[in-house]
Amino acid sequence: MVFRLGDPGHALPGVRLWEELGLAAELLEFKPVDYGWELRLPRPSVHRMEYLFDIPEAGMRTDPTNPRVVGGAFGEHSWLPLPGYVEPAWISVESIASSLTPLPVDPTPVGPVGVQVWAPDGIAPGFELPLLLAHDGSEFASYAGLTHYAGAMVADGTLPPFRLALIRPGSRNLWYAANPQYAEGLTGHVLPAVTAQYKSRLPVLMGASLGALAALYAEWNHPGTFAGLFLQSGSFFTLETDPQEAKFEYYAEVTGFVQQVLKATESPSQPAIVITAGTPEENVHNNRVMAAHLAELGLDVAFDETPDMHNFTAWRDVLDPCLTGLLNRVWA
Repeated sequence: MVFRLGDPGHALPGVRLWEELGLAAELLEFKPVDYGWELRLPRPSVHRMEYLFDIPEAGMRTDPTNPRVVGGAFGEHSWLPLPGYVEPAWISVESIASSLTPLPVDPTPVGPVGVQVWAPDGIAPGFELPLLLAHDGSEFASYAGLTHYAGAMVADGTLPPFRLALIRPGSRNLWYAANPQYAEGLTGHVLPAVTAQYKSRLPVLMGASLGALAALYAEWNHPGTFAGLFLQSGSFFTLETDPQEAKFEYYAEVTGFVQQVLKATESPSQPAIVITAGTPEENVHNNRVMAAHLAELGLDVAFDETPDMHNFTAWRDVLDPCLTGLLNRVWA
């Protein structure tokens, strides 16, 4: 792979590549060439790559020569498809007509929780439909096309009509890091508020990173609440696999809960579970451990790896077939 930045007068003090792969620092320094700056890298073990140019004193910027830009929780990144990468087919499927409605929720033990409900048009709230709840729902809708995925899957008959509750956290790290008050707020306040307004059945909860951890924590401590869990790149930190995360402010809470699960000899409930992770990403090791142990406990667990990193596009790209398969299995 070759990256170039025009600067024939070498006015810039230097250029480095920011990327998610954790490559050695000495590999990421651009070299001065006649037209500016150039960096040559061996092809990485991903099928698409997100990156930025890091310029001293100027900061991070997208690649001005690359029109491919993707949004995310930490701003826009340039990205490159590598040979063999194909975007999901559902992106080009026309969605059904739908609406997104804010839903008032009474104060919870962690404070106000923002919820919006996506629903197909023309179906009354009192008509019972399956329910999918999404941690970081607004971000999943914006950066992973979750509401379009829902509408496209229903439009072509891949999934039955359903409703989708987008959950927006307040203090994300505090709420999602194995927090019993948030779990109580989710199961005892948010879900009842949704089902009081919209007749629902067979709720499935999804989340990524800490949102995946919070989903597993909620079902583990309030067993039987969710019929299925879709967990992407979960922050299932352990002392053995994730010592590099020790400075995270809620490391003890996260590792304590994960250790509790990994030491368990039986599961408090039996939800269907799908876990996904990127093969090159840091969290893949703890996700493999968690998936294997939950399967040992007798749960219906599917585990899938993809050649991408810890980002919304990676999570988007496996919604179908991974989430689709889970929902069809639970809602059949």
